[in-house]
Formats: sequence, C-alpha cells, structure tokens
Amino acid sequence: MNDEGGNNVSKQQPNHLAWHETLEMHELVAFQAIGLMKIKQAYAKVTDPKLKMLYKEGILGLSKNIKELLPFYSMAPRHVEGVQNKHDSQLPFYAGDLLALFKTGVRNYAIAITETASAPLRDTLKKQLNRAIDMHAKIFNYMYENSYYPSYDLEKILENDVRLANRALDQSY
Repeated sequence: MNDEGGNNVSKQQPNHLAWHETLEMHELVAFQAIGLMKIKQAYAKVTDPKLKMLYKEGILGLSKNIKELLPFYSMAPRHVEGVQNKHDSQLPFYAGDLLALFKTGVRNYAIAITETASAPLRDTLKKQLNRAIDMHAKIFNYMYENSYYPSYDLEKILENDVRLANRALDQSY
C-alpha cells in the first residue's frame, strides 16, 4: 500500500498470531508431543544400535521442535483467562493417539483415492475412508465428552497443548 506521496506503507501486523496459524500450531504441537511420548516409551525396547540412534535423533528433533513452538503460545489470540483443566491419567494421551491415528488415516485415504485408477480399488478405499471418518468422529466425541479435547474453547486447547508438550519433554527415555 502506498501513501499519498507514493511511499510504501505496510499495514502493521497485530501483536498476536492469527486464528488459523494458531490452530495449525496446535495440530503440530499436539501431534508431535504424542509422538514424542510414544517413541520415548519404545526407546528402551529397541535393541538394534542403528535404530536406537535413529530413535534418539527423533527424540531430540521432536523435543527441539516442541521447544521452538511453545513460546508462540503466548502470542495466541486470547479473550479471557481460562481455568486450567488438569488430566493426570493416561486416558487423554491414549485417546489423542487414537484420534491422531484415524485423522492421519483419513488424510492418507483421501490422497490414495486421488492416485487410484482402478474402480474396484477406489470403491474399496472410499468405503474404508468412510469407516475411518466415522471412527474419527466417535473418538472425537469420546474426547469431547470427557473434556480431553475442548474443541470449542481455544484457550483450553492451548493450555492442554502446553501441558502435554511439557509432559512429553519431561518424560524420561
């Protein structure tokens, strides 16, 4: 944008993240925190030295990613101070892991269908995609009903992300 004198004037950005980038950040942190917890749990069971090194590299990489993203949570748009919702059990982790599995499955089926030339295979994939969508909905509803995924309350979602991320970072391996 130019002012009356023809000088380039840029509109000043707000001092917070946009809603859409906040939600993408939420998806990344939640998915990576669950993944980090899973590979930390598996690390001790891996006996092959090369694979163990890959696991360790994965742990360090995911930890770094999460640590780099957490400071941006303070820049998320906020309306009111939320009440922290604590979940000490492993149930939110297990439910979130199951939700992520089926969410990824839905995405993978959608991509696979666009690459399918065979009508019988496409029909099969469409049926499986619909089953994955239905299962995702059931898991989401379970999580929502149990306050594990407060999807209509951005403040609580972000608080849950930070808690889960810190739990994943603090977990030993």
